[in-house]
Amino acid sequence: MVKVRKGSKPPPDGWDLIEPTLDELEGKMREAELAPHEGKRKVETLWPIFKIHHQKSRYLYDLYYKRKTISKELYDYCMKQSIGDKNLIAQWKKQGYENLCCLRCIQPRDTNFNKKCICRVPKEKLEEGKVVECVHCGCRGCSG
Repeated sequence: MVKVRKGSKPPPDGWDLIEPTLDELEGKMREAELAPHEGKRKVETLWPIFKIHHQKSRYLYDLYYKRKTISKELYDYCMKQSIGDKNLIAQWKKQGYENLCCLRCIQPRDTNFNKKCICRVPKEKLEEGKVVECVHCGCRGCSG
């Protein structure tokens, strides 16, 4: 079950429609956190967690902004409960960042040359046959 903070008001109408999917993603998150990490690089252990975090936020984004199936109250409730990443969703609303994988990929301080991550480079500007893999989250190209 998705963690709902104690002392907060009860979930708004429509919560019972999205709760099974959020519970399923929460279960996957627990599995990813408890998965063995022997034989993996240090950064590779966090990649499944980033992926599931992205899926939860994208699920809420699609329901509210694309399909318009959940109410503003339910969306705000999910953001206040930290079920979705409001900063990542804010980037998805900007042109050119619709497919952004994580916030670390656009922070210049996390890269060697104070630029954007390699996964933000368009595929047509890369060498033929070169496999791009983000060090931060394992993304193979989110620039579109």
